[in-house]
Amino acid sequence: MALNSCFRRAYVIRPAEAKRGEVDISMIPPERIRNFSIIAHIDHGKSTLADRLLELTGVISKTGKNKQVLDKLKVERERGITVKAQSVSMFYEHKGHRYLMNLIDTPGHVDFSYEVSRSLAACQGTILLVDAAQGIQAQTVANFYLAFGEGLSVIPMLNKVDLPTAEPERAAKQIESAFEIDADCILKISAKTGLGIEQVLPAVIEKTPPPLGSADKPFKALLFDTWYDTYVGVVCLMAVKDGSICRGDRIVSSHSGTKYEVMEVGVMHPEQTPTTQLRVGQVGYIVCNMKSIAEAHVGDTFYLDKFPVEALPGFVPAKSMVFAGVFPIDAGEFDRLNESIQKLTLNDSSVSVHKETSAALGQGWRLGFLGTLHMDVFRQRLEEEYDTNILITSPTVPYQIKYRDGTSKFIRTPADFPDANVMNDFVESTMEPFVTSTLIFPEKYLGSMLELCTTHRGELQNHTFIDESRVMLKCRLPMAEIVTDFFDKLKSKSQGFASFDYEEAGYDASDLVKMEVLLNGEAVDALAAVMHKSSVVVAGREIASRLKDVIRRQLFDIIIQTTANGKIVARETVKQLRKNVTAKCYGGDITRKMKLLNKQKEGKKRLKRIGKVDLPHEAFLTIVKRGE
Repeated sequence: MALNSCFRRAYVIRPAEAKRGEVDISMIPPERIRNFSIIAHIDHGKSTLADRLLELTGVISKTGKNKQVLDKLKVERERGITVKAQSVSMFYEHKGHRYLMNLIDTPGHVDFSYEVSRSLAACQGTILLVDAAQGIQAQTVANFYLAFGEGLSVIPMLNKVDLPTAEPERAAKQIESAFEIDADCILKISAKTGLGIEQVLPAVIEKTPPPLGSADKPFKALLFDTWYDTYVGVVCLMAVKDGSICRGDRIVSSHSGTKYEVMEVGVMHPEQTPTTQLRVGQVGYIVCNMKSIAEAHVGDTFYLDKFPVEALPGFVPAKSMVFAGVFPIDAGEFDRLNESIQKLTLNDSSVSVHKETSAALGQGWRLGFLGTLHMDVFRQRLEEEYDTNILITSPTVPYQIKYRDGTSKFIRTPADFPDANVMNDFVESTMEPFVTSTLIFPEKYLGSMLELCTTHRGELQNHTFIDESRVMLKCRLPMAEIVTDFFDKLKSKSQGFASFDYEEAGYDASDLVKMEVLLNGEAVDALAAVMHKSSVVVAGREIASRLKDVIRRQLFDIIIQTTANGKIVARETVKQLRKNVTAKCYGGDITRKMKLLNKQKEGKKRLKRIGKVDLPHEAFLTIVKRGE
């Protein structure tokens, strides 16, 4: 979180400002403000470049320990990736003038593209960072067109030019070919060593336009990020479009009409640092005594009380592409987990939440994510930041059912999927979501990549050479195929050289069936799954085999079956435990032993009728990880 004291850094404040304990930014006019972000493919050096810029402007001291200063979450530091966009304000002297530079460091992975799109809404320019050794990757292309669509000024830069494997001329030609940007305008830097860093901010100042807006108009601001603080409640990160705001002002939410009194305004420098006011063009935080998590809506417009303004368009809501059930391990932890999920979704507004009840797992939630990495990071944050112990079911994608009466229904969970009788009598067609994927890889892996796409029911569209050795392949894939093991196979078949990005491409008709797992004839709803008909036999056998290994033996046989369309797909049997009841018989008539054996036999028949299968949590984890 933004207030995590583990990552608190010292910052430089001018002597006049130190007297008040505040940073005075009121004297900087809008024409000397630059709001910019850094976008790139994952691991191309965004966070390292941000560290060097913070050192250059004196926000943090120059030490060898400055690594991923803006990656404040524990999960970011453990995984070495950025999952949450972070903003920071810097002061920079250029040609005798003092500039306020508001930097937003964005994630690079496709699953966090919603963070990037929201960050770009608060910017007028962006640095497009490309690794000089790897060249253009799939997310580089996606982020460029995201910024281009927002009308931002794009400043291309080549990073890691000091590496022995770097090929800056080749990477520059790729940028020129793919984005029609003059190769002579591309800066060549090394964020790790500091080579060329002094050219970055002057380039941003000269090529990024100042923010639009008027200081004479009433206050209007866009809420583009939020987080929860235990002491002050909801903290709102806003981009001021018009006017100014000071402590003590009363502001109103356009979405709800609720009025709030501003308790504190400030900038991230890099931690929360109070200021005298926030003016037009500036990006900063506002603490306004917002206690309820439900009151904060990302994309909302705020204005001064009694001075209403026209609401800003806000953001297109994130569309969840992967759904998974989340349940507490201990049912008594439900309320605490509910509160934890609310706080975490305030900080990650792209997660959708719906209540769900499972016969096997009890009360829980059906959460929607942008991808499987997004789901895994959310789980890790729940466990580490809020000390929760949860179980996540196998990820599914949203399907669509079209009925013969013209109606349609979206299916988020396998439990909502129609049974075989309804499918035969009332359903016209079943549809699944597709994505348009972009794969970039060296030419020698073209055959392997084509095979990978076709084996995952992909429809090849085109492929082009972005230079003499790298290929960009466009392919249309079912979303269900890429939420399991597609990415792992992609890296394996390309020896780690391929990159992958995708965007939503609508729904297409598909032959879908619901596969259920039966234990002694009883369905286990938490293990049900919707899949394409061609995958049922392989998946059914795999699930039955894995369950046989994790279900504990009972005093009766346990029959594991997987079914689809009313037909048995696979069967496994967990053999019963058997006590040696004749061990105490040392001779005598055979009828003594037969009497004990018959009594045991009758007891096992009774157990088989009334006995319940003890299904451990390992069984659910086994199904979730079946793609590993």
